[in-house]
Amino acid sequence: MYSALNLDALRVLDAIDKKGSFSAAADALYKVPSALTYTVQKLESELGAKLFDRSGQRAVLTQVGRLVLTQGREILAATTRLEEAVRQLETGWERRLILAKDTVVPDAPLFGLVREFCELGKQIELELTEESLGGSWDALYSGRVDIAIGVGEDRPKGQYQVHKMAELNFVFAISPSHPLAQSDAVISSEALLQFPSVVVADSSRSLPQRSSGLFESRQVIRVPNMRSKIEAQQAGAGVGFIPRHLIAQELAQGSLLAREVALPRAPQALYVAWRKDNDARALNWFASRLPTLDWGID
Repeated sequence: MYSALNLDALRVLDAIDKKGSFSAAADALYKVPSALTYTVQKLESELGAKLFDRSGQRAVLTQVGRLVLTQGREILAATTRLEEAVRQLETGWERRLILAKDTVVPDAPLFGLVREFCELGKQIELELTEESLGGSWDALYSGRVDIAIGVGEDRPKGQYQVHKMAELNFVFAISPSHPLAQSDAVISSEALLQFPSVVVADSSRSLPQRSSGLFESRQVIRVPNMRSKIEAQQAGAGVGFIPRHLIAQELAQGSLLAREVALPRAPQALYVAWRKDNDARALNWFASRLPTLDWGID
């Protein structure tokens, strides 16, 4: 059976409630008052209930009318969002964009860029994930994300756009309470064998996992992210290399100490990467700006 409860009827109810009268609502909708009266009467007949109390000078919604309008406004809002999403997709703006950030990359510059993007008013869902070591390349390779931020030079097979964003410099960091902190002398490789090392686990799922910054040690302690690695080394649980920009405050406060080792870790270039066959507009917007941000890493 046909129902009079449609988008046009909901728009009529919304206009009458906002304008306070049938005539004012008719003007707002560019219709004659009799057309609105017909729409409301038909809707009341279909629902078997009065929607407006017309006993006074102003048309007032009944409890049933308020229920229909409250629920109806949600439908109108959803319809508007759907129409905007269709128009957006037709103009090349995708519905969703997923970005993977390596655990060594700071959050603040990326969040600033996200805020700038949101000010464009595009109806796009953004998802930010965190990966470690080869995990960002793995996420891009397997199609889990659209852009990988902070990947290394060892790219997997595939056609990718790659732009350098920063260069990591590493510090061999230890807790002031650690036995290796008792001397300022260069720490030999033999001395490192006596203590556990703390490393961030590779988050790759499809590509072979790899290790980074490993050295011979008595034991390896694997943690999920760089924040955990820093805290583990502050606690004296182990030692290891940490990007300098992540522990500037800890070094200044003395909760971590920088020590020279016989085999230092070389600087590492970081890149922003995405697939060449992805030409969506939101992706291009981020891809053009991410390499130019001041990441505070160098």
